[in-house]
Amino acid sequence: MAKGRVPTRDELLAFIRESATPVGKREIARAYGLKGDQRIELKQLLRDLRDQGDIAADRAKTFKDPKALTDITVLEIVRVDDDGHLLAMPRRHDEEKDGPAPRIEIDPHGSRGSTAPAVGDRVLASLKRRGKDSYQARIIRRLGSGPKKILGLYEEPNGRNGLGTVTPTDRKLRREFDVRPADKNGAQPGDIVWVEEAGSELARRARVLERVGPMSDPRTVSLISIAANDIPVEFPEAALREAEAARAAPMGDRLDLRRLPLVTIDGEDARDFDDAVFAEADPDHPGGWRILVAIADVAWYVRPDKPLDRAAYRRGTSVYFPDRVVPMLPEALSNNWCSLLPRQDRPVLVAEMWIDAAGALKKHRFHRAMIHSAARLTYNRLQSARNGAPDEELAPLMDSVVAPLYGAFATLLAAREKRGALDLDLPERLVKLGGDGRIAEIGVRERLDSHRLIEEFMVLANVAAAQALEQRHMPCLYRVHDQPDAAKLEGLREFLGTLGIALPVGQRLRPGDLNRVLQAIEGKPTARLVNETILRSQSQAVYAPGNLGHFGLALARYAHFTSPIRRFPDLIVHRALISAYGLGEGGLPADDKSRFEEFGEHLSMCERRAVAAERSAMDRYVAAYMADHVGATFSGRVTSVTRFGLFLALDGSGADGLLPIRSLGQEFFRHEEGRQMLVGERTGETYGLGDRLKVRLDQADTATGGLLFDLVEVNERVERQAPARGHRLAERRGPRRPVAHAKGARDKRSRRRN
Repeated sequence: MAKGRVPTRDELLAFIRESATPVGKREIARAYGLKGDQRIELKQLLRDLRDQGDIAADRAKTFKDPKALTDITVLEIVRVDDDGHLLAMPRRHDEEKDGPAPRIEIDPHGSRGSTAPAVGDRVLASLKRRGKDSYQARIIRRLGSGPKKILGLYEEPNGRNGLGTVTPTDRKLRREFDVRPADKNGAQPGDIVWVEEAGSELARRARVLERVGPMSDPRTVSLISIAANDIPVEFPEAALREAEAARAAPMGDRLDLRRLPLVTIDGEDARDFDDAVFAEADPDHPGGWRILVAIADVAWYVRPDKPLDRAAYRRGTSVYFPDRVVPMLPEALSNNWCSLLPRQDRPVLVAEMWIDAAGALKKHRFHRAMIHSAARLTYNRLQSARNGAPDEELAPLMDSVVAPLYGAFATLLAAREKRGALDLDLPERLVKLGGDGRIAEIGVRERLDSHRLIEEFMVLANVAAAQALEQRHMPCLYRVHDQPDAAKLEGLREFLGTLGIALPVGQRLRPGDLNRVLQAIEGKPTARLVNETILRSQSQAVYAPGNLGHFGLALARYAHFTSPIRRFPDLIVHRALISAYGLGEGGLPADDKSRFEEFGEHLSMCERRAVAAERSAMDRYVAAYMADHVGATFSGRVTSVTRFGLFLALDGSGADGLLPIRSLGQEFFRHEEGRQMLVGERTGETYGLGDRLKVRLDQADTATGGLLFDLVEVNERVERQAPARGHRLAERRGPRRPVAHAKGARDKRSRRRN
């Protein structure tokens, strides 16, 4: 840019068009160093360009390219590029008239609201120009989406002259769509397909957009959940290249812990090992312990605002299915450089912690270090060693590794019990697949002290991370678990009242109050039911920059630090700690410090999305397994009561499904919501939570994951009491709910995520 002379017409046009913001005459004159008569000449040149339509002027007397977009505009998100950026285009862009669309990149950290934007969404956004034909957009709000896509099962019923039907996999969409031969796009009967509504509300037509896979293939079960929940599967090429280019981290200024016998402890089928542990008695404080929790240094490899970082942030978390994992990071990192493989040097971020004889955290510090894992242990092997049967590898580690680990665990466990952390007993369902990819066995995962040992070590490290960031005045992304809200708590109190169990009234509820309930029903038929009901009464845990404590763990502060391979919130905490302690590269960018609220909303959404996908996939796998047992009888307990029927969990497998109200006979039933019961208007017969029933499996729908039962007989009814005085049942709060008739009730299922 030549200073001191009036720019030519082309120079002035280029300057205005390439400016990130509209510019006025004063800014142009200053940029070119114009004075006196030169400013008059510039004014005339600007007037000529405006009159010819080459530039546009606004009321503020600033100039811009007339084809440039307005600061606030409506966009449609159209695709994801190779670097993982969401790209958008103006909603009303006409390429023939307006020319090629500009590049508009959605700011991944600048979107308001808890729902992540996705391809097909329409959004209102503010634009910031970054160069010629290039903008960055910050979403103000979502406006909806284009034509609705529906996932469903394609079939071709006999006698319909080639007309196909699609039944949605979402049980809430209780309708079928017709598909004309011209619209089936290669779909074959039995395929799971994406369709787009193509007709009116009355016509209910659809066209097939793409095939997901045949329902006969067991692998399609998890693909349905991946597709339905919009789980990102493919990594952008740029992110894969970045992961493949990773190499061993240098020793540099890292603390050398390679001679310390840290060990990893994971499940039998684990392929990545992101944490290693060590414990030893504290010689300065009798009964106290020094504990090290070493976590893979993911922040060294995943740098802010690089393709790998953007792809991982979009995923938010790894998602686990019986037959596969959709990882947050490519395998080149998650299974190699960020996996603490046995007897290999690996970079870590270490929480070094000291606890006293009562299990209280006395002090802590964090280091970047290099370790050399002494052994890859499993929960079963470690527990066997503790029980007196060590294998060949563990035998020489009993005194130096195993005994100190369990000693520190005993101290932490006593501290947990003293502070009254919520102690729910909810067995985890274990699914084993056969060689054909189908479920071969459904059982309950055994819970060992070795599992609890690792849990307590991780909880301690998470507390230390939150404390460290507070002490060093760094932002922290807390894992927040608030108290149960008043409505849920009242519902729980009413339900427990029918079992003769009282909860304190008029005081702040503590986890210990719920633990006393759990102890009172331990070993009773209603034990599992009460555990599940207490779980459903809890608030949902989320990520947030404001600390509300963790109700379930009875902790004043808590963050996630221990799994940055599979959870992005942990990576954010790592970056904050690296900056707080001055530990070198890969720390928290200054711009990110103001974005923690956005981080919390997006990553909480990603977690909910992953949980929904995992749960729906499990339901479909179980339905596929149960499909071979249609007509068989089972025993189970009622886990939920609705006005349209009873939900049951079967003994052994834990499979759950609906017993429609029509299966209960010709009686009229009143739904007493507060007591969780159906009460017969004529006979007074009741069905409620905890009742044991014998049922016959009537339907098992693999596509939706739904099971339907018919009642065979009542095996056992739970003894209930009238609610204590002062308890107001739900039907007393307003007009009585409509009476449900056994024959006319609709088959519908309602589930809540807590």
